[in-house]
Amino acid sequence: MWYFENEVFDPKPEELDPKVNIGFVYLITNLVNGKKYIGKKLFFSSKSKRVNGKKKKTKVESDWRKYYGSNAAIQQDVKDLGTANFRREILYMCKSKSECNYLEAYEQFTRQAILDKTYYNDWLTVKVTRKHLGLLQF
Repeated sequence: MWYFENEVFDPKPEELDPKVNIGFVYLITNLVNGKKYIGKKLFFSSKSKRVNGKKKKTKVESDWRKYYGSNAAIQQDVKDLGTANFRREILYMCKSKSECNYLEAYEQFTRQAILDKTYYNDWLTVKVTRKHLGLLQF
């Protein structure tokens, strides 16, 4: 399960609105060894299907509910230790992809996640445009 502001976050699919929040930045903690992972995840992905011979894009809910990061080491630990030994916490709700990218990188740099051996993070990449961060305030 995911936590946001110390409460269980489990909205019904119809309660998720891509016009309000497109995704989130998260922290996953291994409760056995204390190792952490910072990442981002989108609530929706685009899916194409053919309608009357034309491609039509639709938004579908992503696999965020059962997601445990893209890092191979944390995925292996989840497989070996079980999901009950991990805490998944949403740090920020994001209104755009750029906001997700920026806040993920901000947390990784602030926490020195790729330098600190207590984090699973071993690389980072970021692409952010200033015009998409207009709503972000610090």
